[in-house]
Amino acid sequence: MSIEEQFLSSAIKRLEDYRLIAEKAIDRLNDEQLNWQPNDTSNSIAIIVKHMHGNMVSRWTNFLTEDGEKVWRKRDEEFEGKHISKEQILQWWTEGWLVCLTSLKSLVPEDLIKTITIRNQPLIVVDAINRQIAHYSYHIGQLIYISKWRLHTEWTSLSIAKKIIPKI
Repeated sequence: MSIEEQFLSSAIKRLEDYRLIAEKAIDRLNDEQLNWQPNDTSNSIAIIVKHMHGNMVSRWTNFLTEDGEKVWRKRDEEFEGKHISKEQILQWWTEGWLVCLTSLKSLVPEDLIKTITIRNQPLIVVDAINRQIAHYSYHIGQLIYISKWRLHTEWTSLSIAKKIIPKI
């Protein structure tokens, strides 16, 4: 396997892992918890998912041939919304990831050195993929933190639980 194929495989695996860990957090929450905001300037999990959906559909639709910031995207509206149902949240989540992963899986090693644009900024494909991995992991970290906060004492680890050292 070439280094380019390894990169693509690794990027897809990393994103799939991030997706699954976030889904574990989302699954534990009800509508009220998914729509809860720590304060007026913070986003709820519902809004984070809505934003990720908008970003994924915009960035990964016609990834190699069109600017990643589509003219039809309404980014500011992604941060608006009152109560959003868990069903709608999961629909956005599934659709966004489908567009993202389908596009990534269609890439071939030669695509990695091509230049694309995001907001008229030229980026080589490798950099654009790394940029999106960082963006999604940032928001998934927020999502998990809010989930942990809302579940408080009912929280259980999504990955490796920390060891509890007994008091002597």
